[in-house]
Amino acid sequence: MTDDAVPDLRASDADREQVAGILRDALAEGRLDMEEFEERLDATYKARTYGELAPITRDLPAAGVTVPAVSLTKDPAAGPDWSGRITGGEGSSTWAVAVMSGFQRKGHWTMPRRFTCFAFWGGGEIDLREANFADREVEINAVAIMGGVDVIVPPGVEVVVRGIGIMGGFDHREEGVPGEPGAPRVIVTGFALWGGVGVQRKLTRAEKLRIREERRQEKLERRTGRRELDGER
Repeated sequence: MTDDAVPDLRASDADREQVAGILRDALAEGRLDMEEFEERLDATYKARTYGELAPITRDLPAAGVTVPAVSLTKDPAAGPDWSGRITGGEGSSTWAVAVMSGFQRKGHWTMPRRFTCFAFWGGGEIDLREANFADREVEINAVAIMGGVDVIVPPGVEVVVRGIGIMGGFDHREEGVPGEPGAPRVIVTGFALWGGVGVQRKLTRAEKLRIREERRQEKLERRTGRRELDGER
């Protein structure tokens, strides 16, 4: 008899019970949900040959087979490599002016040791979320007269605000948050008259997408855990 003839051999009751036992173990271990278990169990007891039985457990480990170990602990997310972002040298830009207009410094650029900007009846944005830094400590000197300047820093950066406002103000909300080891320190100084200098702490787009994916995975794991508990009951 050839191997090709084996799938056509008639299966015994003992063969069907052996397959049913594998399915019960898979249900208890969470490899199958209740609907899949019932479908496969029904197919098992209807099977007449080995060829009909074999596909039912093809994707399930047999007894005595060691399956790959899966870590049930989440590895902590790696923090940013601040040492790689403090580059030394000169900055990409050291000043900016907005007179009845606006300016932006954002994306991949190098923040100099001192950046000076002036806004008069206009506005400016200094976004450091993806920037490199010329030094461990950098300073933004902002002058806003009937205008505004927004400074955006990433999480982990220490912020110190030393500006003076007259009928205007400097945003101190992000001051006092401890910086991460090796992270740069951003000092915001200057003068605001009938204007303001704001400081915001925001995630980058890539970090927002990463966090959203982690939350999606956590929800999926919780749903899987609930199904396993329901199956055990």
